[in-house]
Amino acid sequence: MKLRLRENSIRLRLQVGEVAQLRETGSVSEKIRFSPAQALSYKIRIEESADEISSGIKNGEVFINVPGYLARPWLDTDQVGIAGVQVINEELSLKILIEKDFKCLTPRADEVDMFPNPKEVHA
Repeated sequence: MKLRLRENSIRLRLQVGEVAQLRETGSVSEKIRFSPAQALSYKIRIEESADEISSGIKNGEVFINVPGYLARPWLDTDQVGIAGVQVINEELSLKILIEKDFKCLTPRADEVDMFPNPKEVHA
């Protein structure tokens, strides 16, 4: 699962296996180790009773909660992404985007569990 943070936006990109895990277990998490004592954890989870996408940090873990009514169609169809906006205050909001991770159009060696790119031309 890829995490991108930029200018009050957060984006997660999930590979095929991660989407399957989210469908089966209701959550997917990842950890980046900076040292034996330092790590950044992040998680996406389905919250059936939630009304909207939300995010936060708890116990050192960045989390994104996705309502079931938004997650299910995304998990079970060709829908590419889920987007939401979390209002922080009158002047500030956080844009949240969750996407399926597609193969690049230019082949790369590190792409092993990606969704087929819809723009890929098949001979």
